[in-house]
Amino acid sequence: MRKQVLAAVMALALGGAGCEQKPVATYSPSAGSLALSRDDAFLYAVDTDNGLVAVVDTAAYEKVAEVKVGRAPERITVGPDDTLYVSNRGDRSVSVIRRDQWTEAARLQVGVEPMGLAVSADGQTLFVVNSTMLDSSERGSVAAFDTATLAKRWELPVGDEPRGIALMEDGTALVTLHRMGEVVQLDLSSRDRPKVLKASTGLHERANANVLRQQGMGGFVGTTFHARGVTDVVVSPDGRRAFATAQWAREDPVVTPGNPDMPSGGGGSLYGGGGPCGVGAIASPGVITFEADTAKPLVDDHSQACNEEENPDFPPNTITSPDPSHPVQGPIASVVDPTGEWLYVVNRETNNVAVMPTNRRKGEDLNVVRLPATTVRQLVRVGAGPNGIALSRDGRRAYVYNGFDHTLTRLVGDGTGAVNIREEGPRLKIAGDVLPPEVVMGRKLFFSALDTRMTAAHVGAACSTCHHDVRDDGHTWMFPDGPRQTPTLAGRMITQTGPFHWSGEFSSLSDFLDVTVRHRMGGGMVDAFMTAQLSAFMDVAPAPDNPYKHEELTEAQRRGAQVFVKARCDDCHTGEALTNNKQANVGTFVLTGALPDNDAVRKLGLNTPSLLGLARSAPYLHDGSAMTLKERIFQTRYTDQHGKTSQLSDAEVEDLVEFLRTL
Repeated sequence: MRKQVLAAVMALALGGAGCEQKPVATYSPSAGSLALSRDDAFLYAVDTDNGLVAVVDTAAYEKVAEVKVGRAPERITVGPDDTLYVSNRGDRSVSVIRRDQWTEAARLQVGVEPMGLAVSADGQTLFVVNSTMLDSSERGSVAAFDTATLAKRWELPVGDEPRGIALMEDGTALVTLHRMGEVVQLDLSSRDRPKVLKASTGLHERANANVLRQQGMGGFVGTTFHARGVTDVVVSPDGRRAFATAQWAREDPVVTPGNPDMPSGGGGSLYGGGGPCGVGAIASPGVITFEADTAKPLVDDHSQACNEEENPDFPPNTITSPDPSHPVQGPIASVVDPTGEWLYVVNRETNNVAVMPTNRRKGEDLNVVRLPATTVRQLVRVGAGPNGIALSRDGRRAYVYNGFDHTLTRLVGDGTGAVNIREEGPRLKIAGDVLPPEVVMGRKLFFSALDTRMTAAHVGAACSTCHHDVRDDGHTWMFPDGPRQTPTLAGRMITQTGPFHWSGEFSSLSDFLDVTVRHRMGGGMVDAFMTAQLSAFMDVAPAPDNPYKHEELTEAQRRGAQVFVKARCDDCHTGEALTNNKQANVGTFVLTGALPDNDAVRKLGLNTPSLLGLARSAPYLHDGSAMTLKERIFQTRYTDQHGKTSQLSDAEVEDLVEFLRTL
């Protein structure tokens, strides 16, 4: 009976008789690395490793062409005239491809690490989201280009590391801030005079309203959660709502200190419980609904019994798997189907697509039967590292690109109510591996919240759950030994920087991985082969693109290099990896609060981190207490605890900051 009900539900989700409606002009049925031509005749798949766009004939389901683009392409969108635009994250450009020509027609120079793309309803303007501007790592931007002349019209700063963009029919747009966990609302109604309407939606305050209110009244200190990794944002076909993918990261102490040999406090997996709404892990996958016209977030109060709101017509913010053996983690792309009733969320870390209703809060559907405590109606398994999805205009077929396998998965439903969504035919190979085999395997391990060697099903956490893109989530975790900000890994020569962890308690990477995977993630013992594979991958993960790096140092940067030596920064930050691999007390220990640095840590000091990639790794220090480098220097400037800084003039501090940004 349950199987028949699920079948009926899912037939409606993919190709069923849902309510037909004409979508607004800004609606798109694709996201991430995939897009369809306007007539669904061609499917376009971006392969990041190979730096290409594959063209697939959907009727024959075969690759008919490929177009070489820039380095590390990430996303693609298609304009009303069927022109393709591809964001090349690795070389600050966007490739322009004309249909049927299957060659790069032009390449636009944009900002640092371009990601999100959108084309206006009239096809005249291309919008590009830049992770940072060319002159600052502290703010990203949205830039507009004339699609006829390819000239840049304007560029608007929008906040720290933006990623996704969704255009609304009323001339506004929503832009996600990946690490800050926010959405910015823009007014794009004027062709040449854009402006920020809302720099913040108050998402954090709404999600933690009860706890924050009681804290403000001097009440108990409860559990709060911060949205991190806010990546994709999509608009519903009617243009009334937008949905953003996210992870909810716990902000208060995650465990009670116990047995020092068990980082979990001896009471189970550290990462596997205490998530929002009493479900999920401390970093739980989610989707956040926004009212399109006001950018108001419709969000659960995560300290309360969730999904009990008076307005039950939007999905819950946490995504819970209906299959205990197959978790959901790492939401990276999403689309709403043409009926507006179903949201498809692509989860890179668990190799699946979660299908959930856009207008329900409970685990029930069609008033027929109550399903398990989840709104996910079906969890569709796909290939490794999925990062894009596209739906046909009639909603009867879906395509998913598996970035780590370089394959396409095709999903269908028959529309009769007889069967569920199913995978149709073999997966189509788009490209081959260009990375060494040990790196390929190491990446899959790093991004897996599914492999039982790395994590338990009830935990559902991967290395990348906190180390987004092999970097960081901008979050400070309250662990038993004190507050610990997630350090970035990419480009830092991590395998050469032992001892490991902020407390420096692990002399080798294998020791660190073994304890983290077994006792915190619930996986098995990390053997020598897995350690070698993970190490190989982390060693080649590219450093974040740095807007302050040029062929030659500026005058201020050259002066700063001299100040670096004068302040004796190079005593600790030395060598190729910019660390002496020792521990030190630089006056930054947390001595008060809910979970201060413990005595053992204060006695030994903190591990000296590498300074590579410093400009793109804020917040700074082990407790994340400094948002900028200048703020960090001023915290202990006159105590000489962190370098000999008391002797520096204000001008020298400015020059030092300029040099540090280049590292």
